[in-house]
This record gives sequence, C-alpha cells and structure tokens, in this order.
Amino acid sequence: MAQLRFPRILQSGIGLHRRVAGAGCARSGAAGSRARAAIRGRGTTRPAGSAHALRRILAFVVALFLVGGAEAQVLASRIWPAPDYTRITLESKSEIKHSVFSLKDPERLVLDLESGELSAALAELQGKVTAGDPYIQGLRVAHNRPGVIRVVMDLKTEVVPQVFTLKPIGEYGHRLVLDLYPALAVDPLVALIEESQKKARTAQGTVARLATIVIDPGHGGEDPGAIGRHGSREKDVTLTVARRLKALIDAEPNMRALLTRDGDFYLPLHARVEKARRVRADLFVSIHADAFVRPHARGSSVFALSERRATSEAAQWLAKRENEADLIGGVNLDVKDRYLAQTLLDLSQTATIDHSLRLGSSVLRRLETVNTLHKPRVEQASFAVLKAPDVPSILVETAFISNPQEEKRLNDEVYQDKLARALLEGIRDYIAKHPPRPASPLALN
Repeated sequence: MAQLRFPRILQSGIGLHRRVAGAGCARSGAAGSRARAAIRGRGTTRPAGSAHALRRILAFVVALFLVGGAEAQVLASRIWPAPDYTRITLESKSEIKHSVFSLKDPERLVLDLESGELSAALAELQGKVTAGDPYIQGLRVAHNRPGVIRVVMDLKTEVVPQVFTLKPIGEYGHRLVLDLYPALAVDPLVALIEESQKKARTAQGTVARLATIVIDPGHGGEDPGAIGRHGSREKDVTLTVARRLKALIDAEPNMRALLTRDGDFYLPLHARVEKARRVRADLFVSIHADAFVRPHARGSSVFALSERRATSEAAQWLAKRENEADLIGGVNLDVKDRYLAQTLLDLSQTATIDHSLRLGSSVLRRLETVNTLHKPRVEQASFAVLKAPDVPSILVETAFISNPQEEKRLNDEVYQDKLARALLEGIRDYIAKHPPRPASPLALN
C-alpha cells in the first residue's frame, strides 16, 4: 500500500502522537492486575489526557488541511472580451496564490495557480476563448509541476496585464481577476471621429459642430445589475435600449453618439466618466432599469448629481446601490485615477449641475408620454457616474425591473423603441434651447 504523504506539520504531530501513545501503553503494563480489572469493570476506557487532546488537535488539523485544499480549487471561470480590455475571472471558495509573467516571440502571458487539482471549471476555460476576442488567440491549461496549474494565453498583440483579487460579495466567492489591456490604449475619440466624418461636413465643405452624446448602458459583465422576478437582467435591458438610442441619435443631422460599452463587459464607473470627458461630450446619459426594496415601486425617473444630499429616500438608496457596482463588477482598487480625482476637487460643478437639471427636465417630460413617472421632477443624488465636472449628465431609470409588469414591458421591443425615442426627443429639446458651444479643435471632426 502506498504511503500517505502529509505536510511536515502533520508528520511531526503524528510522530508525537505515536510516542505519547507508546508511553501510555508502557505505564499501563506496569500498573498491574488491579488497573486492568478496574478497566474491565468499567467496560470502556479513555486514553490518557494528553494523548486524547492530541488526537483531537490532529483530527482538526487534518480536517482543516483537507477542506482548505478543496476550497482552493477553481469553482467557476469566465472570460469577458471587449474592445477596451479582456477580463478573465476565476472564482473559488478561498484565495488562490498565483503569479504572472510574460513571454515574447510569440507574445504569451502565463498565469501560475497554486492548486493541486485541475478542476472542471478551470479545464473549461480554454474553450471559452472566442474568435472575436481582440487580445487572446488561444488558451491552454495543464499541470506544470506538483501543486501548480499553468494557464498559458497565446496573444494577438502585446498587452499590459493587471491582476488583482476581490473578496466575496453577493453571490460571488473569492475572485482572481486578470485584465488584459492593450499596450496602446484604445482612444474613444478616434472611433467617434471615424463614425462621424461624413456627417460632419456640410454641402459647402465647411465643418459643422455636432453635438456629442455619450450613452452609458449601466452595469455589464460580472455585474448583472438588478434582476427581475422572471430573470431579466438590467445589464441586458440597458444595452438594448442604449443601442436603439444611439441609432436614433446618429440619424439626426446635428448629433453623434458614442456608447461607453457596446458589449457584455464591465466598465468601472470612473472609466465611464473619463470616456465622456475624453471625447469632449456635450451630454452624458446613463441608462438603467433598477430595482427597489418594494416590488410594487414603478415608473420612470431621471436623476442629476447632488453635491449635498439626495432629494428622497429612494434616490439615496439607489445612489448607494449604483455606487457599489464597482465592488460587484470588479475594480482594481490599487490603481487610482488621480487626474480625475484632482479635477473633481478643483472644478466647481455648479453650472454643470444646473444644465443637468435642465436636460433631465426635458427628458422627464418626454418619458411621461410612454410611462408613469415615479417622481414628477428630476431628483438629485450622489451618483458617482454623474460626476464629470464639465459635462451635463443624467441617469435615467427607464422603469423598475423589480416590478413584474414593468419587467415585461422592458423586454418588449415596441416599448424599448418608445423609450429610446422619448430619450431622443428630450435630448433634442434640450439642444434646441442650449446648442453646443463653438467648435473646438477636437470638435472639428
């Protein structure tokens, strides 16, 4: 029979247990017939106190070792490809020790996991790479050496990896996250220019000043957002409505639109704001379909930023929930956007908030024609996604996905189109009263 191999601490403990047990037997033999008779009279015997305690300690340590080994296995694996970056997420019951290094000619990225078992969830990872992934060509998973599983990613281009861990939250356990960013970051302004070059020039050959609208579909990727009673996910509804709105805006002669995300991936809140500022957006519209603690809550809402406090209990609750999305979606907290933070501290948002309220009022009036209003006025709350200091920004709750009737409507294509058109008309009303500022060098495209 093969000999069992235990960690050194267990081997030392087992040896000590055997020595104590042997000493106990010797003392028992020297005790004589009276001690044996007393033992027979009781019918059962208990080991010596020290040996009994040691056995209990060893049993606990062995159990802890075995359970700890099981918890270190990967229970779920996911890949989220996106133009901005590709994310690989490995989920387990406990943190997995890891290391990452790159290889050249050809470009590869290697992830070593300290795990004794190649779990089914980890083995399935190599089949989850799609042909359209902008950064990963292929992926292999195998045992590298005892106690180490190696994941090798064949890359399409040079990447800058970011690796971090996330503590359990909601339905997720411990997560190891590997984000692959391109060595040359994708510039959203380039994409916007390419889409709108033809529209920007008038028949006389002059340059028209187009209003740039950044549309932000809430949640995505690891973060599904609110989930309805029938399983509808907020991240899917918001992306569908946002795409419809973008198509309508792009058809307007004096507007162009950019989506913060056009796929199922998570984008940190600060990155959504940064995208709007990089393209010098005239307006920022974040689309949601949230839930509330009461399932009968219903109606559409529009929010603008508040520098101080929320205008209602519901607004405060929703803002807290949305601002925690980074914890669910997964953000590397070691990377600080110091430029954005400093900007928010240095610049006054008073004028921007005033225009946000005007935009919100225009949109709210149009939403009233397609749905009941949750509140008859624009509410204010401290939503992190609305904190661009120089871009009028609103957050639109299209409906409450936690309400079964509204959940059904949110999945109806006709209703989705009505919502998108109402948003367009509200934006159009605002721009008619507050046309874009004179063209800047970045706007001449």
